[in-house]
This record gives sequence, C-alpha cells and structure tokens, in this order.
Amino acid sequence: MQFSTSEIIEILGTVSFAISGTFAAMQKRLDPFGVLIIAFVTSIGGGTVRDLLLGDTPVAWMRDVNYCLLILLTSLATIYFKTHIKKFKVTLFVFDSMGLGLFTMLGLQKGIVFGLEPGMCVALGTITGCFGGIIRDTLLNQIPLVFRKEIYATVCILGGILYFILVYFNLKADVAKVIVIAFIFGLRVVVVRYKLSLPASYFRS
Repeated sequence: MQFSTSEIIEILGTVSFAISGTFAAMQKRLDPFGVLIIAFVTSIGGGTVRDLLLGDTPVAWMRDVNYCLLILLTSLATIYFKTHIKKFKVTLFVFDSMGLGLFTMLGLQKGIVFGLEPGMCVALGTITGCFGGIIRDTLLNQIPLVFRKEIYATVCILGGILYFILVYFNLKADVAKVIVIAFIFGLRVVVVRYKLSLPASYFRS
C-alpha cells in the first residue's frame, strides 16, 4: 500500500499528538478512560475545528474509523510502555512539538486544496496545529500554551510563511513540507531551550 506525503504527515501527526495527550493525562493521574479521551481530543481537536471552518463535513475522523483506531492503539501502547520512560515532561514536549509541526503543515495543505489565500492557509495551519493542545490543556485545567508568554502559535505562523517562500522559489512541495516541519520542531526546541518568549502584557485594575 502506498501513502501520499499528506497521508504520511497525518498519520505521524496523529500518533505524535496521541502520545503527547496520553502523557499529559498520565501526569494528571487520570484513569485509563480519561487518558484515552485526552489522547483522542488532542489528536483530532485541531483537525475538527479546521474541517468545521471549511464546511468539510462529516469531519475527517468521522469518515475514516482508522484514525480512531490509530489513536486508541497509540494511547494503549504509550500507557503500556510508560514504565520504560522516566522523563514524562521531556517526552511530552518532544511529541507535542512533532505534532505541532506535522499538523500545521497538514492544515496549511488543506487550505491550499480549498483554494484559500496564503494568509488564510497559514491561519488554518495554526488552528490545526494548536487547537488540539488548547482543548487538551483546558480539559486538564491548565492555561493552554498558546495563551501564555511561551512562543507556540507564532512558530506555526512562521512555518507557514516559510512554506510559501520556499514554494515561491520553486522548491518541490514535498521537500518544502519536510523543511517546514523540521523548522517548526527545531524552533520550538530553541524557544524552550533558551526560554524565549513574547512580551507579556499586564493589566492592573
């Protein structure tokens, strides 16, 4: 069976966010059912919001049960192997960053397929990359990363802009996709490693 680049990106992104959702839920000591729910919403949240905005319904995961099975198996495997992973926080960060890059690229491509302007495509990519994490953090009673000082959504926006720059200079689309995914992942690592952030505004009554 052959997979297109977009299908591979979607599979890898789904697995990455399922793992990050599972680890985030295990950190909060949820029961197995709660862990599976968090893994599911982390994986499908951004894509669901994207498809609803585009009017592409039923949304992707409702049309293909394989994505639900992939999330289920990934989450169960992560729970099973949790005893072999000691640094939950680091593992969560790595897979969240991978999912961010992969799903941003996926949303960007779907905007292009629907014939949207580059700016709207970048917005869709950012929504696809970020909203699963927003829903996950909200359900876990945390302030979502995208609403904190830490650079998160900005990374998606920069990655989307980079993609259109690369394509403008006639770089092959598949190569541009890989570069952008690596760029988003790498930039997230740099941002966290050196504690870079956007200026925060403080309002006093």
